[in-house]
Amino acid sequence: MPSKPVLIAQISDLHIKPPGALAYGRVDTAKALERCVAALSAFEPAPDFVVISGDLVDTPSVEEYDYLKRLLAPLRVPFAGIPGNHDSRAWMRGAFPGAPYAHATGPLDQRIEVNGLDLLLLDSSVAGKPHGMLEPSTLQWLDATLAAALDRPALLFLHHPPFKGGIWHMDRQDLFNAAELAAIVRRHPRVRLIGCGHVHRAMLTSFAGIPVTLCPAPNHAVDLDLGQLREPSFKVEPPAFHLHTWFGGPDFGQLVTHQVPIGQFDGPHPFFGPDGKLL
Repeated sequence: MPSKPVLIAQISDLHIKPPGALAYGRVDTAKALERCVAALSAFEPAPDFVVISGDLVDTPSVEEYDYLKRLLAPLRVPFAGIPGNHDSRAWMRGAFPGAPYAHATGPLDQRIEVNGLDLLLLDSSVAGKPHGMLEPSTLQWLDATLAAALDRPALLFLHHPPFKGGIWHMDRQDLFNAAELAAIVRRHPRVRLIGCGHVHRAMLTSFAGIPVTLCPAPNHAVDLDLGQLREPSFKVEPPAFHLHTWFGGPDFGQLVTHQVPIGQFDGPHPFFGPDGKLL
């Protein structure tokens, strides 16, 4: 086990459009990603890896993926992404041909080992549809991959949440076959976390006996409408990313998820003066 924690940053829902275009005519997603990349690159200690959990681009188009790659180029941390409902498998595979895809065609599932930790990236995208579905090949690959190394903890990442969060128009487009995922997770106790995106909001619940988190976005948030009071809407709220921190130890160690705000803030300031007294 590593002597220091393993840091896995998660960003999600980048929605990059062609240069100069704004999402929904209002949100500069490119500028938001630039701020996010700067925050990740400046964070100390540096994350060991960055997972991008879907909706890397918006329309999608080859132009958007080319622009996305230029925006990610300054990132000084290795990264991998999985498709969301706004992505194209074919164009994403073409944009990132060196990724360790598990299949020659079809879902862009990936397994990445980072300092004794398995990151399993699951492609839940359905072409032309907003909801998610894990294909039989993905479920079979996941089950076999989890069974192949019983001694390493694993974190799962996918775009669509496998639970309903209470925002009515998003709950209609979550993961449609969550029960099949739950059955596999329950068979493999080395799964310590499921990290998702899609809703542009931070959420936390349990699923199949383990924590599942939703990562906020660097740009805009889905309106927190828990009473079906408004039409589907978004708000520009403080951006953030998730930092999954794994400490090695017995029973697959301990995992702690931090929400890290993106931006410049006052501090840090010491609590104590040179004399050791509280300031």
